[in-house]
Amino acid sequence: MREASPRELMVLAAARRIHDGDIVFCGTGISMIAAMAAKRIQAPNSVIFFETGGIDSQLLELPLSVGDPRVMTQASIHTGLVDSFGILQNPNTGSRVVAILGAGQIDAYGNLNSTCIGPYHRPRVRFPGSGGATDAAVFAARTLIFMKLERRKFVEKLDYLSTPGWEPKKRGKEVRHGRPEAVITNKGTFMFDKRTSRMYLATIFPGISADEIRNDVGFELDTAQARMEEEPPQKSLDLLRKHIDPQHLII
Repeated sequence: MREASPRELMVLAAARRIHDGDIVFCGTGISMIAAMAAKRIQAPNSVIFFETGGIDSQLLELPLSVGDPRVMTQASIHTGLVDSFGILQNPNTGSRVVAILGAGQIDAYGNLNSTCIGPYHRPRVRFPGSGGATDAAVFAARTLIFMKLERRKFVEKLDYLSTPGWEPKKRGKEVRHGRPEAVITNKGTFMFDKRTSRMYLATIFPGISADEIRNDVGFELDTAQARMEEEPPQKSLDLLRKHIDPQHLII
């Protein structure tokens, strides 16, 4: 069997961080596959929901977007945007939510830019925007972030702050909880130091060196705690390849 691809390693690294009983808020693409994998591997009682109103979706087939009707397949509730975000903002449920996000830029404290590169009014690149990511990051108990590891994405200073991370001065007094827990990339995973709130290298994917990762990051990075990411079992890879995404639409 072929070895796990970087994208497969990313999916399973995220899936391992979803626990039984978690409520998972995810979007289109790789985050959806991670939520589906977690539910089938070690978190059968996790609840997946989408901002478009599918709550506790069974996801028998891979939807192509959060607006795909398949997000409603055997869902416990078919509702809408307001009720979905109510799950995030309710302290009883928000304290159990794991949000899976992505962005165009990230800094050392996990602050995200999903808006633009360059000046806001005359940007070089305009992104789609944060959508519900800011609400998710603020109100969810934990946030997992998917990013491709590139120096232009891991930056010292964001061009625009779309979604707050750890840095205290970037967060308002109204925030109850919620912080980024891990950043999952195609070369390794990062976590945040409890004392400094800065990102550090936690695991390295097979065939990658710490120096290679350090060169792809645009800020000072602690790599002293890094260990090798565990190899995924063949059973988990088969689940991804044959059942969750058999047409290889995303993986």
